[in-house]
Amino acid sequence: MQVTKEQVLEKLSIVQYPGKNKDLVSLGMVTELTIDGHKVSLTLTFPEAKSPFENSLKKAIEATLKLIDSSLEIEIKSNSKVQVQSMKVEKENPLKDVKNIIAVASGKGGVGKSTIAANLAIALAKTGAKVGLLDADIYGPSIPKMFNVEGQRPTIEKINGKDKINPVENYGVKVLSIGFFVNPEDPLIWRGSMATNALNQFINDVTWGELDYLLFDLPPGTGDIHLTMVQGLPVTASIVVSTPQDVALADAIKGINMFKNESINVPLLGLVENMAWFTPEELPNNKYYIFGKEGCKKLAEERNIPLLGQIPLVQSIREGGDQGTPAALDETSITGKAFKDLTDAVLTQLEIRNTTMNPTKQVEIKEGAGCSTH
Repeated sequence: MQVTKEQVLEKLSIVQYPGKNKDLVSLGMVTELTIDGHKVSLTLTFPEAKSPFENSLKKAIEATLKLIDSSLEIEIKSNSKVQVQSMKVEKENPLKDVKNIIAVASGKGGVGKSTIAANLAIALAKTGAKVGLLDADIYGPSIPKMFNVEGQRPTIEKINGKDKINPVENYGVKVLSIGFFVNPEDPLIWRGSMATNALNQFINDVTWGELDYLLFDLPPGTGDIHLTMVQGLPVTASIVVSTPQDVALADAIKGINMFKNESINVPLLGLVENMAWFTPEELPNNKYYIFGKEGCKKLAEERNIPLLGQIPLVQSIREGGDQGTPAALDETSITGKAFKDLTDAVLTQLEIRNTTMNPTKQVEIKEGAGCSTH
């Protein structure tokens, strides 16, 4: 018995779409109908992205067409009139005038991440670049002290009817921190949502202007602030800071894996080994490996990650941070030279990243989606 399209369509016209009181044929849901001998192939096009009736309708179609001939072979494909991809709206980048956004992170606290971020920002500014530094360590802001601007307050100006914050500037770097808005001795007893709202304001309501580099000094760990940053901005690249000791390296690996996570996928420029060794300033050739020797160097080799620099533990680094005169200001000192070498390595890796990879996009992380770092 030769089956015809007319017979097939006639049978399908009795199959109702639930809730619409109309049959599949009159709704135009039966498309790409072909008949090849005893094989009937068709596509069922649904009016919504994912119909709850898909499986039941396919069974109803098979049963109905078998009434024509029980030996029919029936193939049913499905698609949707709604193209989910075309509905996706690209987020607007609120920092379009910033050429490179660099996240400075650490898995563990106390490894000198803010010291690295502050000195790297100053060293970049000394190259003639326009640089900004956002202190995203909401619960432990230290950048105002390091830049000797603790007593200052950012000014506010109205732009297009909206209040905008002007960053404080020193040493050629535009700086913004929650530390400018709270008493240094008062703890921030905030839930995570309050901290992320503050970061969003620093991203969206600040007149950063044109910058070559905007550095984010992130809090330790892998949490809300990190996700808020990568969801709100196309982060160009990241840097992970650690000391050589095993305890710090274990957390550094988590930081590395966070940026490499498929859901985030922010390029990693490399590792910085801070407090690589202790050197007395009066004995500059002496090295004492009090936190272990070359832990970051070994990790970088194991993971095939660039080692951007090894920064010695020298008393002047601590003094400079406490006094608001970061070591990078003096390129002739042991530490100043170390930060200049670090900056050269960062710029080299950034050039490789920007010439060999596509620009980073803001990421979308669904609630409950696995962003684990193992």
